[in-house]
Amino acid sequence: MTQTSNYPLGGRRCCRQLEKTIPPGFFRALSDPTRVDLLVQLSGCRRACTVTEIADCCPVDVSVVSRHLAILRDAGLLEATRRGKQVHYRVRYDMVTDTLRAVANAVERCCPDEKECC
Repeated sequence: MTQTSNYPLGGRRCCRQLEKTIPPGFFRALSDPTRVDLLVQLSGCRRACTVTEIADCCPVDVSVVSRHLAILRDAGLLEATRRGKQVHYRVRYDMVTDTLRAVANAVERCCPDEKECC
């Protein structure tokens, strides 16, 4: 097992792939329960929805919903399309599933056997 000083907990060099796999902000965007709820609700719509439509499903103010949607958009989880004065958001299912699948694969490669794991 090869170790490097860049990983203070004794991590393996192969774990660097995991670090490269996770887009910046992906899990940070999902760390807030309101944003997770917004993502779930928007997924259930199965179409692009306006901020107002999305806010109607939530107990928080439309301005708060708008800020949360912007964070999810900036992290790549949502796509935003402007139509006149309204912005329509839709889930980027391919990005979400591809990222989660890549993270799972990288974790498996990094630590295929618990006994060998860091």
